[in-house]
Amino acid sequence: MRLGPFEVLGPIPRAVSRPQKRAHNGFPGRLFVVEGIDGSGKSTQLSLLYKWLESKGYGVVFSQWNSSPLVKDTTKLGKKKKLLTPATFSLIHATDFADRTERSILPLLKAGAVVLCDRYTYTAFARDVARGMDRQWVRELYGFAVQPTVAFYFRVRLETAIGRLLDGRDGFKFYEAGMDLDLSDDPEESFRLFQGRIIEEYEKMIPEFGLTVIDATLPIETQQTRIRQIVESHLVKAAGLRIWP
Repeated sequence: MRLGPFEVLGPIPRAVSRPQKRAHNGFPGRLFVVEGIDGSGKSTQLSLLYKWLESKGYGVVFSQWNSSPLVKDTTKLGKKKKLLTPATFSLIHATDFADRTERSILPLLKAGAVVLCDRYTYTAFARDVARGMDRQWVRELYGFAVQPTVAFYFRVRLETAIGRLLDGRDGFKFYEAGMDLDLSDDPEESFRLFQGRIIEEYEKMIPEFGLTVIDATLPIETQQTRIRQIVESHLVKAAGLRIWP
C-alpha cells in the first residue's frame, strides 16, 4: 500500500499492548515529538523543523494529536455539548492515538520516514492525570506506543504562556481551561490552575522518560538551532532513511 510518497510493504500490524521500544530499534525511520503546555511555542518549532528537514531532502511526515478521522467528529460533538468526562476524554484520545499509530506512524517508520508528532503519549500522561486519572493506568493504556527517538519538552513559565495565548485570542475554551473540573468559575483562573497541574506532571516526566528540555523563552531562532543540532545528530547515524535526491 502507499501512504503519501511512501510505499509500505506487508500488512499493517495491529496496535497491541506491549512494552515500548525505541523507534531506531527495528525501524529505519526516526520519530521526533514535541510536548509542552499550550502557548509554549512547540508547534511553531515543529513547523520550522519540518520545513528544514524537507529542504534537506528527507521524507518527512507530520502527525497531530487528536486528528484521527475515527474519533474527530465524536470529540468535536462531545466538546460542543460538554459531555466529556475525564475517563471518556482519556479513552477517546487513546483511540485516536492507537488509530494513528497503526495506520500512519508505524508504517511510515517502517518505510524509512522521519515522523514528526505534535504531542505524543506524554500529553495524555500530563493531561489525564491532571484531570484525576490514575497515573499508572494511563501509562499502561499507551503501552503499545513506540518510544520516540527524541521527545522535546518546551519548558515555559505559565504566565508567559497565558500572555502569548491571550495576545492572539479573546479567551480560553471550556476544556482547554479545565472548566469541567470546577477549579474556578473564571476561565483564566481555571486555565492557570489546570495548566499548572499539567506542568507538574511534565516536570515529573523529564527524568522518568528522558525528555529533552528546550527553554521556550529563548528566541525562536536559538531554539530551532538547538533542535536541529539534536535531530541531525540522530539522522546522520541512521541507515535506511528515505532521502530524496
